[in-house]
Amino acid sequence: MEEDCFATQLIYGDGEFNGDGLESFIKKVNLTDCGLAYAVVAVMGPQSSGKSTLLNHLFKTNFREMDAYSGRSQTTKGVWIAKCIGIEPCTIAMDLEGTDGRERGEEDTTFEKQSALFALAISDIVLINMWCHDIGREHAANKPLLKTVFQVMMRLFSPRKTTLLFVIRDKTKTPFELLEPILREDIQKVDVVALSSYEEKEEKFKEEVAQLRQRFMHSISPGGLAGDRRGVVPASGFSFSAQQIWKVIKENKDLDLPAHKVMVATVRCEEIAGEKFNQLTLDKGWLALEKAVERGPIPGFGKKLSSILERYLSEYDSETIYFDEGVRNVKRQQLESEALDFLHPAYITMVGHLHSKALENFKTGVENWLEEGEGFAALVRACKEYCILEFDQGCADAFVQLAGWDASKIKEKLQRDIDAHASSFCSAKLSDLIVNYERQLSTALTEPLESLLESGERDTWTSIRKLLKRETEAALLEFLSAVAGFELDKADITAMEQKIRDYARNVVERKAREEAGKVLIRMKNRFSMVFNYGCDSIPRVWTAGKEDIKTITKEARSASLKLLSVIAAIRLDEKPDKIEKILFSSLMDGTTAPLASTTWEEVPSKDTLLTPVRCKSLWKQFKAETENNVTRALSYQKACRRKNNWVPPMWAIVAMIVLGFSELMLHLRNLDGEFRNGTVAAILSVSSRFLPTVLKIPRPPPGLPPAPQAPQQLHSVVSQSFGNQTPQPNPMPNFISESSVSSSNISSDCNEYS
Repeated sequence: MEEDCFATQLIYGDGEFNGDGLESFIKKVNLTDCGLAYAVVAVMGPQSSGKSTLLNHLFKTNFREMDAYSGRSQTTKGVWIAKCIGIEPCTIAMDLEGTDGRERGEEDTTFEKQSALFALAISDIVLINMWCHDIGREHAANKPLLKTVFQVMMRLFSPRKTTLLFVIRDKTKTPFELLEPILREDIQKVDVVALSSYEEKEEKFKEEVAQLRQRFMHSISPGGLAGDRRGVVPASGFSFSAQQIWKVIKENKDLDLPAHKVMVATVRCEEIAGEKFNQLTLDKGWLALEKAVERGPIPGFGKKLSSILERYLSEYDSETIYFDEGVRNVKRQQLESEALDFLHPAYITMVGHLHSKALENFKTGVENWLEEGEGFAALVRACKEYCILEFDQGCADAFVQLAGWDASKIKEKLQRDIDAHASSFCSAKLSDLIVNYERQLSTALTEPLESLLESGERDTWTSIRKLLKRETEAALLEFLSAVAGFELDKADITAMEQKIRDYARNVVERKAREEAGKVLIRMKNRFSMVFNYGCDSIPRVWTAGKEDIKTITKEARSASLKLLSVIAAIRLDEKPDKIEKILFSSLMDGTTAPLASTTWEEVPSKDTLLTPVRCKSLWKQFKAETENNVTRALSYQKACRRKNNWVPPMWAIVAMIVLGFSELMLHLRNLDGEFRNGTVAAILSVSSRFLPTVLKIPRPPPGLPPAPQAPQQLHSVVSQSFGNQTPQPNPMPNFISESSVSSSNISSDCNEYS
């Protein structure tokens, strides 16, 4: 099957450019893949000079030829193109409409000049078909043809020279060496060849054409007919270039081929870059990588992304290699920049995963390693260094060479986040330590404070200050040892020490305020202990008549008032005050004016627990609630004294003696007989008779309460060492708590207390 030349009309007779036809032709002959390895050969000459015939024989094309038997007339209209068969590299033949044709008239030479300019602009070789007998003649067909060629060449600015090959048709006996100088005059890069007449010497014509054909083989090689490749438009831009050149020519503008070359390169490089970018966005490998990186870090991310990017940039380079270097480099940079902008979010996501992973590893590492007893500051430094190194390694793996993306800002953010977490974690740990030592201090202080404040001794606050100092210093010593590994500033350590000291002081103040709320109960308990028990903790017996109830009452009230003076104010600053003196002189002695102030002299309001007015109110309530105890004790004592002075009448004494003696003698007489029945029986019999006599002895009536019993535990004040808790006294004896007892019952029951 013979190869098709795909003859196509490029420009119609009316000057319209057949763009669709050219695109179809380029696809059919695969011109786009040729790069710069292609050539364009055009033929121009007088009408009916055999141009189409020459091309068909020279390149095996099938342009329409004139039928000599039908008369000479216009055969080719406009411009046609076809692929040269059997010529390497790929060569495109262009058949132009003949000049000086009668169909357009003598005056209409516009299309003739336009087509000539077009042929010279896009062709590597231009065949100028001329009759031999017209050479040298002023008014022959050669003259307007050469005039047209030279006028066109004056308008054409090109860095390379198009080869003009004059084909002398129907050569005569005139030596060829004499014809050639005439044609070379004022023309550069001209070649001349002569052919025999096709009609008269067809075989000779074909033989000469075959020889000429060989000159078109490898025409683009150095020294060939189209060896000058400067400014050649790459095959992929041929269609666009041809259309733009014809457009400029039609607009009757000077044709600047270098500028045109840049324009073609710009358009085609932009088109190719756009194609590659679109292909990149739809690449399956890229889409899979983009989806995967959303879920987490991808090992080898940088290499995978670089491979995808470099593939499309490489394809761009290969497809634009023959276009203007400056243009293609600019467009490549634009493509690269656009592609990197498109890919950059995936890189940011990847680095974001690395940031999150490193930060999480830091958090976990600090918590895990801290349990192993490492110093906190040293641990943070080591863990931070490890995590930053891990982040750097991940960034190196994700690095895209062409992009040169910098992860320094994300690294700086990671460092800030690590520092922030370390600071937060440090604060939390220090807070936990402080809370633990505060709890330890609270435990160590609370119970001793309660005992000391309950004792209400003169040296209570001295003991409290010693307790506070000792426990605080012990806790601080342990605390400073615990925070040594944090490598804190001296100012921070001082602030924490002060916080612990303040907390310990607050524990004391809080406990003191709590005890101040229970001071009335404490005073009543103190009164009961002193009033009901002696110095040896033995209960007092009011029936003995030896107890000075008035003195005991004063001692008990003094002890209670002393307790009130201790609880009245907080004394942690070792500043002397006159609270006790004021209370005793006003409430006990009555030597000073009644308490009417709301502040104590030399005592700050923040340290005041009970104001003078409050102390007066409490004392009044205290006396009212304990006065009944004193009254009842006095009543008991008076009744017992009266009972102890009573003696039975003489007749009653004699009667008891006589009756008792008679009963005794009767039992003794019967004793011998009772023992005859056995020892156990005798004892039982005697007991049954003697018991009623014993039961007749007078007993106290049921209304008088029993004498007080000794408490189960002795009450003692806490020593200054406050190491032991203060024992709680037993409840007051029943007679202290009862509201009233009849004097008659007291009088009749004194025998029980004697």
